[in-house]
Amino acid sequence: MKFLFDFFPLILFFIVYKSYDDNLLGVIAGTKMLIAAGIIQNGIFWLKNRRFETMHLITLVLGTVLGGATIYFHNADFIKWKPTAVYWLFALVFMGSEFIGKKSVIRRMLEKNITLPDEIWSRLSYAWTAFFTALGSLNLYIAFTFSLDTWVLFKVYGIIGLILLFVIAQAVYMARFISEDASVEQSNPEE
Repeated sequence: MKFLFDFFPLILFFIVYKSYDDNLLGVIAGTKMLIAAGIIQNGIFWLKNRRFETMHLITLVLGTVLGGATIYFHNADFIKWKPTAVYWLFALVFMGSEFIGKKSVIRRMLEKNITLPDEIWSRLSYAWTAFFTALGSLNLYIAFTFSLDTWVLFKVYGIIGLILLFVIAQAVYMARFISEDASVEQSNPEE
């Protein structure tokens, strides 16, 4: 359910985009929906949790700034940069967390549920940094080499698919290093 909630602005963007025959008008209308849905998404999250989700805020701010430029100038090039800006920012955060603070972002997110050696946490952090850097670069390549329609399809299906594949690959990689003692300890806390 969280996965759908995280991606519902993108899904609404795609639905609105596909309802137009003219691709540019579809992107402009879809971008308006993306911004509105991002505001709603942040509002719902705030009402339920009394805090904001960082990822939602980042995508809303970048979507509003670059989407606003797309709407104002009637130029889809601005919104094409949004996924790249988001992914490169995430790459900087993952890389920076290796050098700033005591624990990397990936470790802080997962260590409550998974016990791994320190070197594996670093490898995971570097892997996410490389993945987000590559994904941002791939977005630019698709956005400025292929048609607007191809980019929208890549943005909706390709990026989500690549993220899912990478998460699965990470889970398989991590499974090799999860401590047996930690797994038993988590499943039998009384013993």
